[in-house]
Amino acid sequence: MIGIGGGGCLLLEVLARFLNFRKERYEVTLIDGDSFEKKNQERQSFLSLGNKAKVKAEELAKKFGEVHFKHKPIYMSEETVDYCIKEGDIVFLCVDNHASRKIASDHCETLSDVTLISGGNEHTDGNIQIHIRRKGKDITLPIANSYHPEIQDPQDLTPEDAPPETDCQTAAKSSPQIIITNNTVVALELNAFYAILEKNLDKMPDEVYFDIITNCARPVNRRKFTKK
Repeated sequence: MIGIGGGGCLLLEVLARFLNFRKERYEVTLIDGDSFEKKNQERQSFLSLGNKAKVKAEELAKKFGEVHFKHKPIYMSEETVDYCIKEGDIVFLCVDNHASRKIASDHCETLSDVTLISGGNEHTDGNIQIHIRRKGKDITLPIANSYHPEIQDPQDLTPEDAPPETDCQTAAKSSPQIIITNNTVVALELNAFYAILEKNLDKMPDEVYFDIITNCARPVNRRKFTKK
């Protein structure tokens, strides 16, 4: 998991519990260069202050002993992406900026086998994107595609490049976040993860849009309309 913010904290608790009681043994690596602060408590769950990846990895290891938790206390960047995303990984991309999404998407296109699940939301709506590559071919669309120019040509900055005052809390003020919407993103991401784990890829959409006010989720398959 890359990015341990509001959505990341919600997702980790369910993911860890699910994996802990399966027959297989799993390794989960948490990646984030940011630190938990008291002001984060409205949408983020943590028992102590400090680097987000380290704090959550240690917390979850105590609760779910059958899962091997690792942490990398760094931001993903052009320089570190190959250290963060490797062949065969299933990646939950829980970042709040398009620049990081672009870096992850471009890197995944260089790999033979990888799964990238990315989610984002505004106040009451949002979407998830699912990029699956197998044997060097795209099963679903990369998240940086012609339908998402905001990711193909990001106008924002990664956390590493942004000025210190531009943290997640500052971004949340310009686009208010509520935990209920975060929870919807997480549910859809976990739905996709389960289908991928069970190898049910035939009907996998490229992305899913949702709105919590209308209580609707709409899957979209754009591959048949997209030229390489």
